[in-house]
Amino acid sequence: MTLLTWNDGFSVGIDSVDFEHQEMIELINQLYAELSDRTDTEAIEHFLGDIHATISAHFALEERVMKRSGYDEYQEHKEDHEELLDQIRDLMDEFEGNPEEAIGVLKNRLGDWFEGHFASFDARLHGKLRVPHY
Repeated sequence: MTLLTWNDGFSVGIDSVDFEHQEMIELINQLYAELSDRTDTEAIEHFLGDIHATISAHFALEERVMKRSGYDEYQEHKEDHEELLDQIRDLMDEFEGNPEEAIGVLKNRLGDWFEGHFASFDARLHGKLRVPHY
């Protein structure tokens, strides 16, 4: 079952960032399918951990690129990253305490995280960032 589908409108114009966005979409879709099955709480916990780790690493890359590019909305964007990570951690905690209730909440919010952040923050990055040289 697919929740999100990559499209060119999600592109920020930097291959490494776009590639990671595509990976996150795939991971979110895998978790969404697992949530729809509601059979393996251990697998769902594993996916939540993977999503948190993947998104944390991606946000670090994005923040590094924004900072090196002198992006004028860096602080606001970084704060939204931190809020999203806090929400994921909170849901991980809720899942441990009450998996059935957390599954419903997570299923309803999963796509909103990516699409909401992208529409309000990442879309403004397009054309404003330079590829970092390491």
